[in-house]
Amino acid sequence: MTRPAIVLYAPKKAETFSSLIDYFKDCSEYKDLGEKSKRAYDGYLKLLEAKFGSMPIGALEDKRARGDFKEFRDSFSDKPRMADYVWTTIARVLSVAKDRGKIAVNVCEGGGRLYESDRSEIIWTSEDIRAFCSVASVELQAALLLALWTVQRQGDLLRLTWKDYDGTYTRMRQSKGRGSKGRRRVTIPVGPPLKAALDATLKEERSAVTIFGQFIWPALDRRRL
Repeated sequence: MTRPAIVLYAPKKAETFSSLIDYFKDCSEYKDLGEKSKRAYDGYLKLLEAKFGSMPIGALEDKRARGDFKEFRDSFSDKPRMADYVWTTIARVLSVAKDRGKIAVNVCEGGGRLYESDRSEIIWTSEDIRAFCSVASVELQAALLLALWTVQRQGDLLRLTWKDYDGTYTRMRQSKGRGSKGRRRVTIPVGPPLKAALDATLKEERSAVTIFGQFIWPALDRRRL
């Protein structure tokens, strides 16, 4: 007589905050992130699992849990941005869990941020631009124009090649997005000041494949002299 096969099942992990973290990491909201964003999340998820991993889902849905999470956030109040990342990560895990029916309540919806950014010191005014151009080399002025007129991330601009410029538009694939499949190709009209700088450079012998390389390397070479 043949004995029936014995099928072994791993015991279901207790429904705790730790299980929601695991669930979050299995979802597209996490999987589709870029590697840099995943690494940032992983650090905070590890921190949260150590602190709240054993908290049952029933306790997570109690409105008093919001106070527990805020107390933990406040323990990093001397580093407001880190405190906000802690709070944002908790809220994101709970948001995904609620959206997918794992919990009924997200106690971290709304509010909770400590850090207020002041970008006034890093915004270039017209006077700043004029002051820079009055002392910068032609190549560095052109590099500044490229950043100003495309308003793209540094990494995307550094990869921009001469093939991506047709005299009227620049075309590039943005690096910011949900994974490589989510990175959009964008077409950006070239404004008159930038066009003048690019076209003037095109008339010269190109020493680099990338546009930024053409602008930057001559300036660096002169500094080495």
